[in-house]
Amino acid sequence: MRRARVWVPLALLVAVIAFAVFGPLLTVHAYDASSLLERNRPPVFAGGDWDHPLGTDRLGRDLLARMVVATRISIGLALIGTVIGMILGTVLGLLAARGAGAVDWITLALIDLQAAIPFMIVALATVAIFGSSLALFVAILGVYGWESYARLVRNSALSARTLPFVDAARAMGVGPMTIDRRHVLPTVANVIIVQATLNFPQTILLESGLSFLGLGIQPPLTSLGQLLGEGRDSLGRAWWLAVMPGAVIFVTTLSVSLLGDALRDRLDPTLARDP
Repeated sequence: MRRARVWVPLALLVAVIAFAVFGPLLTVHAYDASSLLERNRPPVFAGGDWDHPLGTDRLGRDLLARMVVATRISIGLALIGTVIGMILGTVLGLLAARGAGAVDWITLALIDLQAAIPFMIVALATVAIFGSSLALFVAILGVYGWESYARLVRNSALSARTLPFVDAARAMGVGPMTIDRRHVLPTVANVIIVQATLNFPQTILLESGLSFLGLGIQPPLTSLGQLLGEGRDSLGRAWWLAVMPGAVIFVTTLSVSLLGDALRDRLDPTLARDP
């Protein structure tokens, strides 16, 4: 049972990644090539033909080709945002753990502030004020979730600083930056890795939500959230336009969440469960 909790979501995640990488081999159409004569064609399993296996949208664009590009962009943006948030939160958490100074007070205040305000509201307000651009969108995704890393890293680093080998290094005159890099950071690495696996699907959902509202990725680029938004008005006559990208979002977020949960159980003995 425990192996199934790992291998099933891992297989689903590998399937999504394989689709994003090798998807162009499944179609000869460009993702932005349109033909009004072929608009809203159904997928193969709903009476369509193999020229467009997943059907076409209202502009006659091949949905399979668009979903390949959208999956790449959505996963890539979520990965970049997760890495930025992880680095930012880890650095601030380590700095805050060095002592009860101004950095610690400011970091804790910012953590409480971001935790108190729904981030979607912050993202919407930012886009409304500064406009929609790819650089700003990446920055929004990067800022999202940093407070969870900072809080966990700060608490874990405070405990790690009381370990004997850290005290020994401090007594030998080793600087605080070296202690963080060589001793504290490896000790809290498990916490950071687990939090990254839990934050990644949330970042995908944030990207999808903003793109669904038309505030994220802009044409001619596309993402899963944008495809979902385009298909919401066609559920009655072309349901596949919304169901297909929605299914990819669901499978991706579910598989990564289950893997993160299994990884957390494995790295934290206090959470170990019976097989």
